Amino acid sequence: MTVYHGSAVEVRKPDICHSRENVDFGKGFYVTPIKGQAVKWAERFQRHGGRGIVSAYEIDLEECKSVFNIMEFDSYTEEWLDFITTCRRSEDTSNYDLVIGGVANDKVFNTIELYFEGLIEKTEAIKRLRYEKPNLQMCIRNQKLIDRYLQYKKSEEIE
Repeated sequence: MTVYHGSAVEVRKPDICHSRENVDFGKGFYVTPIKGQAVKWAERFQRHGGRGIVSAYEIDLEECKSVFNIMEFDSYTEEWLDFITTCRRSEDTSNYDLVIGGVANDKVFNTIELYFEGLIEKTEAIKRLRYEKPNLQMCIRNQKLIDRYLQYKKSEEIE
């Protein structure tokens, strides 16, 4: 399977130590099988005066599933919301090597704040967080998985 990463730089050798805390699925290297989504990630860097680079990789997801501990969210559920809020609060203690699921939309910060403060229920938060367009993110949280299964192919600068 081909997956993509949108950034301000070409990423030939991904590593987890350069990733941020407090994001949807925790600290890890984020990729998506949807190239257009990676382009949108890269465009964020362009909007701030930087370059926009999309790097492409190959990964054998089926083989990874047989070797590593993987959490896969098939839809926007209470379990998905609980996991995201736990990760964004830096309270995640799970040992998942790879987390796969939907991306919370741009309103995530406001919505999660409302949910944290008890001003909206879980079902309302999930409804607000859904993307209308198909999306998918994969957070690789184990460097051994990256080193063994994520093969760099190429990078391109977006216009």
